Amino acid sequence: MGLDGTFSWEEIYVTAAEVILLGHWLLTTWGCIVFSGSYAWANFTILALGVWAVAQRDSIDAISMFLGGLLATIFLDIVHISIFYPRVSLTDTGRFGVGMAILSLLLKPLSCCFVYHMYRERGGELLVHTGFLGSSQDRSAYQTIDSAEAPADPFAVPEGRSQDARGY
Repeated sequence: MGLDGTFSWEEIYVTAAEVILLGHWLLTTWGCIVFSGSYAWANFTILALGVWAVAQRDSIDAISMFLGGLLATIFLDIVHISIFYPRVSLTDTGRFGVGMAILSLLLKPLSCCFVYHMYRERGGELLVHTGFLGSSQDRSAYQTIDSAEAPADPFAVPEGRSQDARGY
């Protein structure tokens, strides 16, 4: 916060990442009341990657690993909750733990959207270039306006040679 009591956008940006981390940490901690073992390892490992992404504000690697981990834990949480859901005699504490794990799972796609936005702000690019996700730009023939060279024409005849010399 500045001397005049206002926040800069960078401070608010980091705060959004920290809120995502804090929220998922809290929900994961409560989800571990019922689900432990691999559920805890997967989610706390990804939260550690999130701490790295917050600490390294300019790192594309940190934020991309956090994003990839969040996407992976969506799948892992679905599998873990569906396999290890306690079907008999859930106590109130057990229902609370299961509810928090499910809430964390439901909030992860929204968190992925925010983290993906942070990834793009840090200069990351979408690695999959398909037609329906956006326009794919072929940069192999890119030439700046300032360039003095003319673009290479694959059908042009080299100087000093006639077409007969090429065998046509």
